Amino acid sequence: MIDMSGAGKRMYEFASRIFPYNRSITGEGVRQTLKDISDHISISDTKLTVYEVPSGTQVFDWTVPREWAIRKAYIEDENGEHVIDMKDTNLHVLGYSTPVDRWVDLEELKKHVYVEEDQPDLIPYVTSYYKERYGFCMSKNMLDSLKPGRYHMYIDSELFDGVLNYAEAIIPGDTDEEIMFSTYFCHPSMADNECSGPSLAAELINTIAAMPKRKYTYRFVFVPETIGSITYLSQGDHVEYLKKHLKAGFVLSCVGDDNHYSMIHTRYSDTLADRVLLNVLKYKENFIEYDFKKRGSDERQYNAPGVDLPVVCFCRSKFGEFPEYHTSADDMSFVSPEGFQGAFDTMMEVVNILEKNARYRMKVLCEPQLGKRGLYSDISRKGIYDTILIQRDVISYCDGKNDLLDLSERIGVDVPEIIEIIDRLKEHDLVEEV
Repeated sequence: MIDMSGAGKRMYEFASRIFPYNRSITGEGVRQTLKDISDHISISDTKLTVYEVPSGTQVFDWTVPREWAIRKAYIEDENGEHVIDMKDTNLHVLGYSTPVDRWVDLEELKKHVYVEEDQPDLIPYVTSYYKERYGFCMSKNMLDSLKPGRYHMYIDSELFDGVLNYAEAIIPGDTDEEIMFSTYFCHPSMADNECSGPSLAAELINTIAAMPKRKYTYRFVFVPETIGSITYLSQGDHVEYLKKHLKAGFVLSCVGDDNHYSMIHTRYSDTLADRVLLNVLKYKENFIEYDFKKRGSDERQYNAPGVDLPVVCFCRSKFGEFPEYHTSADDMSFVSPEGFQGAFDTMMEVVNILEKNARYRMKVLCEPQLGKRGLYSDISRKGIYDTILIQRDVISYCDGKNDLLDLSERIGVDVPEIIEIIDRLKEHDLVEEV
């Protein structure tokens, strides 16, 4: 039995393990991250299958880029002192930088350095995947402190024909109808934006695999963001299969902080995924709901015209909406075991609702005699009537037309409370699934 109350601590520890890796959309950092995920979920006997797609492969309107490898990157002054070094943080180098070995003056150096003007103490995260260039990132205060002189820009890297990796794990259920969780692993050392999604997905794999019974089959997808989901969808019959079998999907992004909860809807906000996640989150104290026009992660690809999959995005603080986003401030101090635990509990509530969701119908005409079954208190006092009224409302709307989410919306209570009532009614053979 998995201790679900310890999920947040386990997720935080796993995020700490993969935090240092220098990930990009391709490369060894990606493969090391996937290996760690594979090792982490092995306790559940769930297999993570890793796929390779060669550079130059056409994937819809895109082309898989060349693989990037980097060994060293630094700037040194005339005294041989390193101003910045990738060994200190892999954010110091522009992602996908080409090699450089040049001595330049300060003005020329500044042309190749990226800073965050509005956050002068922080190092920004910057990439150039599809146009070849080289560059460095540092805090604005550090750049402003440099004195005129000569500086050595050095990057030992290469772009070559390699592969793009993605991975998936399948947990079979009683049916071939599926629930999907998708997350990404293409950024370097940023905790919430990068390490939290894979950590949550891995913990969900171990927990769902341990469930004694599953109605749905669960698909977990790990991709480099954007190009990875495009590549994934382009392979084999993924689009056609998922359009036929996928009931609800969730992109997991930035789920480790404890500021608030967020969701981004599908294009028309009308899928089972929209309904269930909104139902769970609206009972949270701090919840922000975003229209699809505020999209930004892989929900863009899953909702693309012609793909049309029922996939929403779940976050704690939404990407792009918190000041630490894409900077060196998104470190392990920005996330917490408590933040991870909240995200885990939310997704497991979603899973539980999906597993139990159905339309229900009463098996007796008129109101059943609840008192003789111990379902109606024989003492009248303050507070009891509200509970009885909720139970009566559930009975009234169990007419075969409403599923658990409909009942929750109509009655105004959360689904877990309705499940408890339905379970009690089932024990006494008063209600049945339609």
